[in-house]
Amino acid sequence: MRSKLVAGNWKSNGSLVSNKSLLSALKECSFGPDVNVLVSPPAVYLAGVANDLQGSKIEVGAQNCSAHDSGAFTGEVTAEMLKEVGASWVVLGHSERRAIFGESDSDVAAKVKKALNADLRPIVCVGETLEEREAGRAEDVCVSQLDGAMAEVKADERWVIAYEPVWAIGTGKTASAEDAQAMHKVLRNRLREVCGDVADRIQILYGGSVKASNASELFQQQDIDGALVGGASLKAEEFAAIIAAAGN
Repeated sequence: MRSKLVAGNWKSNGSLVSNKSLLSALKECSFGPDVNVLVSPPAVYLAGVANDLQGSKIEVGAQNCSAHDSGAFTGEVTAEMLKEVGASWVVLGHSERRAIFGESDSDVAAKVKKALNADLRPIVCVGETLEEREAGRAEDVCVSQLDGAMAEVKADERWVIAYEPVWAIGTGKTASAEDAQAMHKVLRNRLREVCGDVADRIQILYGGSVKASNASELFQQQDIDGALVGGASLKAEEFAAIIAAAGN
């Protein structure tokens, strides 16, 4: 039985004051041993968030890392740096990184390799646009992105995959639990083809406008092992309710 993981992606949100308030509330959440929780703040807040969460079961993740090691790469933050300031996870290949910043599958693969080398667990995102779904290409797109992420390192238990239908991010739209499960099953079957039995130990999260109102139904699906939560992770009560749903 795979445990559940609820990961909050703060994106480019937060402040020193609001972070402390949110974390103070989240530290009051109780969750069982079969549920893991992490928050991924902007890089500038990582060290402070990690410090505030000392003694808590809530872990810390980054939202991105460099595909390079240290050197002349102005503005880049390496995986080793993230690890040093308290991160233990990193979100890679998010649809916003792909669409806005032009990240390719090969970029994601290189970052996954750097993350693993730094002992960071990658949450590798895949997902289709509305146009791709309507064209009947959703499965092909997601499997291709998954294969691309594994171009340098084959997936193992350290990996987490996040299926995030692009058309359901920040729009209020959500794939039905059945639609989400169908894609999660496709991804797990592909992992089995490439990685063998380890696929059954790799968590696959759903990441499309997860809210307290739909979390329970999503988490009841066989291949949905938790959630990558965006806007709702910035609201303590809402995020706490999603965490609670993961434990039911």
